[in-house]
Amino acid sequence: MVDPATSEAADPSARELSLSAPERRLLERLRKADRPREESELLTDLGLPADVLRGSLQRLRAKHLLLVEEEHTERLELTERGREARSTGLPERRLLNALAGQPAPIAPSEVGERAGLHGEERSVAIGVLRRRGYLSEGVPLRLLPSAPAPSEKLPEESWLEAVESGGSGDRTLFDVARRRGLVRAERSTIRRWSVSPEGAQLPLPTDERPLLGALTAVHLREGSWKDSEFRPYDVRSDVPFVAGPASHPYARFLEEFAELLVGLGFEEAEGPLVETEFWNGDVLFMPQEHPARSVHDVFFPGELTGRAPPEPLLERVARVHEGRPLPGESAPLSLGWRVPYRPEVARHPVLRSQTTAVSAHYLAGRPRAPFRMFCLDRNFRPDALDVTHHVEFHQCEGVLAEEGTTLRELIGMFQALAEGIGIRELKIRPSYFPFTEPSIEGYIRHPQLGWVETFPGGLLRPEVLRPLGVEVPVAAWGIGVTRLAMVALRISDIRELFEDDLDRLTGRGE
Repeated sequence: MVDPATSEAADPSARELSLSAPERRLLERLRKADRPREESELLTDLGLPADVLRGSLQRLRAKHLLLVEEEHTERLELTERGREARSTGLPERRLLNALAGQPAPIAPSEVGERAGLHGEERSVAIGVLRRRGYLSEGVPLRLLPSAPAPSEKLPEESWLEAVESGGSGDRTLFDVARRRGLVRAERSTIRRWSVSPEGAQLPLPTDERPLLGALTAVHLREGSWKDSEFRPYDVRSDVPFVAGPASHPYARFLEEFAELLVGLGFEEAEGPLVETEFWNGDVLFMPQEHPARSVHDVFFPGELTGRAPPEPLLERVARVHEGRPLPGESAPLSLGWRVPYRPEVARHPVLRSQTTAVSAHYLAGRPRAPFRMFCLDRNFRPDALDVTHHVEFHQCEGVLAEEGTTLRELIGMFQALAEGIGIRELKIRPSYFPFTEPSIEGYIRHPQLGWVETFPGGLLRPEVLRPLGVEVPVAAWGIGVTRLAMVALRISDIRELFEDDLDRLTGRGE
C-alpha cells in the first residue's frame, strides 16, 4: 500500500470547500465501499469521464485523503513471428532436420534451401546451433554427436509451447525469445483506491454549489466571477521545486571521458550514423553470414540505397573474405571464410551497430604512424531492454598504432582510463573477435550487477589492415562507455541514463 506523505493535522473546516464536485462524489463513494475499489469499478459506479476520474483520484491522493494499492502484472504472448515459428518450426529446428541423416557435410546455401531458410534466418539458425555445441565450426556444415534427435524438443520449442498455453517459464529464455522477436510482454497495472483515515474523518459540505479552481478569460469577459466562489488553496500541497538549467549527468560524463582521451594524446574522429554493411562489417573481416549481422542484431533502414566503396578496395576485401591472394601477392593472408563474397550485400545500408566503422574509415585514409584516434558516439542494436542493454548506446572506439605495439600497451591504456574515472578493479581475460587477434576483454565490478564487460579490444588482424594499406601493428578497442557511466554515476539500470528525471538532474534524488 502506498501511503500519502506524512503531514501535520489540519483544521477540517479550513479544507472542506477545497473539493471539486467530482472529488466530493469520489470521496463519498469510497467512504461507503467495503473494500478498495479499482478504477474500472469507479468509472462504472460514478459515470465520470476517464480523464476526470483519474485527475480527481490523484488530487485526492495529493490532499492526503486517499490511499492507493498498485498491482503490476505481466502477460506473455507470441508475436506474429513466434506464431509462425510454432507453425513451421524454429529456424534452428528446420536446420537440424535438414542436416539430420546427411552422410557428408554440405554448404550453408544448400542446406538453407533444403530447410527453407534464407538470409538472416539461416544465419540465426547456424549461430544458435553452434552456441549450443550442436554444429561444427566453419563450412561446410556438419552436425556433431551432441546434436539432439529430430524427436527431441529444443528448450525454446518447449518454452514457446508453454507461452502459447498461457505460461511464463524461464526468464533467460524469455530474454532470448524477445530479442529474436518471438514473444512480447504485455504489462499492466491495477490500482485499488480507498479512503485514508484523514479522508474518512473530513466533514463534507452539504450543498452542491460549484467551486471554481481557476480564473479564466471567459469569467473576466462575462463578469461571472463576481457571483462565483473559488476553491481555497491547500497550503499543505507540495510546491514544485524550480532549478536553473543543468547538464545531464550522462552527457557530462561523456564530455569528461573524451577530455581524458585527449589528455592521453588521442585525436577525435566522427562518422555517419547510417553506414553500409561494407564499413560496418565487411572491411572488419566479419563474414557476411555472421549472426551478429542479422536482422536481430542490426537495424536495416528501409527504402535507402547505400553507395559501394571504391572498386579497388572492394576487390581487396573480397579477396580476403574468399581466401585469395591480394593483388600482386602469391599467397593469401588466410583461408578466409570459404564462401563467395557478395558485393551486393556490401551496399546494404544499416544503422551503425559499432563505432569500429569509424576506425575503418580512418585507417582507409592511411594515416602516418604513429597515430592515436578515438570516436565517442552513438550506436544502435535491436537489443532486448534490460539493466545492461539498450537499443541506443554509446561506444568509445579507438586505434593506437606505432612500431612494436603489443597487447601490453592496450592493457595499460585500459588501466589508465579506468583509473581516470575512479575505477580501481579491472579484470582482463582472453576473448575472440572476428577482426582482432589476439583479443581481450576487460571487466569492471558494478556494486549491484557484479563483473560487467566494458573493455573489449585486441590487435587488428592482417585481413583488416592489409586491404586498407596499413603495414604497422594497430591496437583497436571499442569501450562500452555507457556501462562505465553506470558504475561512475552509481546507476544499476542502463535505462536511467536516457530518462529525464528532474530529481536526478538537479541532484535531489541522491
